[in-house]
Amino acid sequence: MPEGDTVHRAASRLHEALAGRTVTHCDVRVPQYATVDLSGEPVHEVVARGKHLLMRIGTTTVHSHLKMEGSWHVYRPGARWRRPAFEARMVLEVGAAGGGSAGGSVGGSLGGSLGSEHRGAESIAADIPPVDEQGWQAVGFALGELEIAPTAQEEQMVGYLGPDPLGPDWDRTEALARLTADPARPIGLALLDQRIIAGLGNDYRNETLFLRGVLPETPVGEVDAAAAVDLAVRLIRANRDRVERTTTGDTRRGRRLWVAHRERQPCRRCGTPVRQGTLGDSALTERMTWYCPSCQR
Repeated sequence: MPEGDTVHRAASRLHEALAGRTVTHCDVRVPQYATVDLSGEPVHEVVARGKHLLMRIGTTTVHSHLKMEGSWHVYRPGARWRRPAFEARMVLEVGAAGGGSAGGSVGGSLGGSLGSEHRGAESIAADIPPVDEQGWQAVGFALGELEIAPTAQEEQMVGYLGPDPLGPDWDRTEALARLTADPARPIGLALLDQRIIAGLGNDYRNETLFLRGVLPETPVGEVDAAAAVDLAVRLIRANRDRVERTTTGDTRRGRRLWVAHRERQPCRRCGTPVRQGTLGDSALTERMTWYCPSCQR
């Protein structure tokens, strides 16, 4: 599942392509919203809240969550899609932009790469000139969640989320208060709870706990919670603009992570084989854990 850094990059690139333009075509391929038509409405902005994408269009917000298989792609109208049409859940086209359009580049494929938690968004650069005589088409494929509602009701969609380390609402004190509210809860579960810190996912959970020398099952009350939060925030912020995530500081393939996805491989610090386990509040919510049994206690 894409983590907050990936989703923030996707939001940034979608914003570059769509913001300041007017919707010329809208096709929502979800029965509940099949009659929704945002044509003629201006796109104000595209932002991320943790792992959630919010497109603010006119007085409406389009809320999506990529989950495991979802992605947003941006194409020139008429270009061939790189995923099958039956996976498309929403298609938005915007018209040409005038001099107020943001310049820069936009990723051709925005979102998480399929079936891989530890890779970032793949992108194909396409120049967006200051005065763009062409429009763009944004296609949401296999979205895990899609919700369309008045922007005034946005807090009902994402208001439960905790502070976002990559967003303007980051509040360290609030995040720590939420994290330590249940001292008996395993730290490995608490760090994944989006109500505590929005945007942290499995990679950052496992890498943070390895670097802190803490096993995922350790109760929050037995952990230096402030140090864990500060480290997790540093890691995700350091990867805000990276397509390929790294927590080791080494960007070479196969050397980017300490323990995540490295079961049975030697620990980079002590050589002990990395172990894989599962942790969750129930069988339905279990996620993979990776840890070094020697370095983590």
